[in-house]
Amino acid sequence: MASAAIAISVIAGEFPDVSIKEVAKLADNKTAVIIDVNGTESYNKGHVPGALDFEAIKDNFAKALPSDKNATIVAYCGGPKCMAYQAAANEAGKLGYKNIKHMSAGISGWKDAGQKLEAAKK
Repeated sequence: MASAAIAISVIAGEFPDVSIKEVAKLADNKTAVIIDVNGTESYNKGHVPGALDFEAIKDNFAKALPSDKNATIVAYCGGPKCMAYQAAANEAGKLGYKNIKHMSAGISGWKDAGQKLEAAKK
């Protein structure tokens, strides 16, 4: 039983967690690339302001990211139990990015915290 808990914490800890408050500051200051990994339908309904829709950009992901490999990348998905964020985080890692974070609260935590949402531009 203990080994299962250790394995889960190692997997969950692969990318450092970042708080809603910190992501809100990064979004306001436009000092990070924020990636929504909830799918285009969810993204269109509302996402963290300035976030990119991973589903829409995944085929040209490298072009959507800055050339600076030390740029802050924040990936998120639905909530604390959602692991979909790893698709974007792992892809950014494969491309050589070094400062990848995970907003584990996800879009559900973002909404629960009363943070503003941005709807897709039509």
